[in-house]
Amino acid sequence: MKIAIGSDHAGYPLKEKIKDFLEKEGYEVLDMGTHSQESTHYPLFAQAVARAVEEKKVDKGILICGTGIGMSITANKFKGVRAALCTNEYMARMSRLHNDANVLCLGERVLGVELALSIVKVWLETPFEGGRHLKRVELISEIENEIYRKGIS
Repeated sequence: MKIAIGSDHAGYPLKEKIKDFLEKEGYEVLDMGTHSQESTHYPLFAQAVARAVEEKKVDKGILICGTGIGMSITANKFKGVRAALCTNEYMARMSRLHNDANVLCLGERVLGVELALSIVKVWLETPFEGGRHLKRVELISEIENEIYRKGIS
């Protein structure tokens, strides 16, 4: 599985720890930046990761900023991206089981490293349940397609 990962300056330390974890677990990681704690703008990195997911250059994406909120808002602007801000393992599991989330958003300032790594592990290991949830994910895509057709986005 190929995973794009990105962060702003606030999420950089956690991004590096998650990247190391992913590589040790055998995932192919595409680091979309940032590469330091120098102040930068989170939408740029959310865009890079979300675009890679949208264009199917990667299987999934992980984004980290101070709270995860800005990354989540930005990533969800991209067609086919279902970004989920998760603060615990239950949210991670449900975002995959019920929503087929393909981008995980995390907050460096609200999670400890061990919890963040546990969330990542659960998120990556949980499959989409399908069934009744498939229709709901399809409805999200239909709404998204309608918005794009009308040029509302």
